[in-house]
Amino acid sequence: MSVELQHAPVGGPPMVPSRHRVVAVTRELADTVTFELEPIDRALDPPEPGQFNMVYAFGQGEVPISVSGDPARGDTVVHTVRSVGATTQALCALGPGEVVGLRGPYGRGWDVERARGRDVVVIGGGIGFAPLRPIIYRILEDRQAYGRVNVLVGARSPETLLYRAELEEWRSRSDLSVEVTVDRAGPDWRGDVGVVTALITRATIDPAGTVAFLCGPEIMMRFAANTLTGRGVSPGDIEVSLERNMKCAVAQCGHCQLGPIFVCREGPVGTWERLQPLLAVRGL
Repeated sequence: MSVELQHAPVGGPPMVPSRHRVVAVTRELADTVTFELEPIDRALDPPEPGQFNMVYAFGQGEVPISVSGDPARGDTVVHTVRSVGATTQALCALGPGEVVGLRGPYGRGWDVERARGRDVVVIGGGIGFAPLRPIIYRILEDRQAYGRVNVLVGARSPETLLYRAELEEWRSRSDLSVEVTVDRAGPDWRGDVGVVTALITRATIDPAGTVAFLCGPEIMMRFAANTLTGRGVSPGDIEVSLERNMKCAVAQCGHCQLGPIFVCREGPVGTWERLQPLLAVRGL
């Protein structure tokens, strides 16, 4: 595993944010933006795919947001944020030149390294596709090191599909298989309609040689993981990313505790083999 524990920010204590300036903003959806940040005070450690930063909207609050950009670009940090509360609403209203605080990167990311030489299945649902995007960048940087790559994406509707132009670009490549489905579609939609698990059932998968990365609503991950194991993929070769109420990000406050683990430190990414028994406990 390439990332075992969280990293403290370079040159500063883990609870003190480093100021970053917004240098670019992309409106992805009506309620979702991607912004690119450059350091003012000090740069953070380069993130691994799947890690997250605590993003501070000054005067409003702080939220954990996964890195959604290319991990090879160490000069800036990219986050995709959906407006679901006061702090994320403030972040989504930022424009170029405005300043936020960042601390991190934290947590355990995707083990992309162990997928080298094997087939890869990337399954994302809704905003959960954002933390998966760095995996695809990482694979494309060294495409010959991986086998067959299936990217399976689900969204509520075509209007809520994240990174649509980029998905079309990837779909045009001969070395990626990209399939997209939506729950509801209008007459202009020419793609699949239905749940993402339907895409898994028809994908070409070698179960013994496949590593799968899943992120999205918990119920989606549960059904997707069960479908994969039903096709013979080992639970230890399926990684999922958990969303929990992370406040301190350094395993002190306990808000994100799931049984014996602190999701901010031992997660957010873990194997289905380890996490499925915990997620099966009602109320945990």
